[in-house]
Amino acid sequence: MACFQLRLKDASKAEITEATKRLMPISQAHDVAFLLNDDPALAKELATDGVHVGQDDMPYKEARALVGDDMIVGVTCHDSRHLAMEAAERNADYVAFGAFYPTTTKDAKTTASPEILEWWSDFIEVPCVAIGGITVDNAAPLIKSGADFLAVSGGVWNYETGPKQAVAEFNRVIDMIVAT
Repeated sequence: MACFQLRLKDASKAEITEATKRLMPISQAHDVAFLLNDDPALAKELATDGVHVGQDDMPYKEARALVGDDMIVGVTCHDSRHLAMEAAERNADYVAFGAFYPTTTKDAKTTASPEILEWWSDFIEVPCVAIGGITVDNAAPLIKSGADFLAVSGGVWNYETGPKQAVAEFNRVIDMIVAT
């Protein structure tokens, strides 16, 4: 796991702060970057490793100005090449495409095709993240299409034999594809 994103959409600032204080040291002790979702100001205040902003959150340019150059700033780009190009041109640390599959984690605004990952990885150096409904069983096409990272929530937390086994299975799938 390269990164942990704390995504508590309906939580108060106090609840997010408490969760960050508990989880960020664990994440960082394992060399896993800790990102906060949606709130660049709180990410800066809590000194997280970075923030992920969606299209309905603070614009990338403002988020970057707020958190500075040393924090990670990633941007949701849905299924839009244009939004992704804009984010990359403004020096986003990564762009996120999705949802690739049906998801219960949030209401997906778009459905993305693995083809966007192929296009992106063929022409752009900024890393891309695949988001939305990703499980051990459906991750392979996204990895083969060029996803640098997979953003997985339910596919880990709802895995029938537990999150630890889910991470092990995702790693097995990734290793198998990388080896070919």
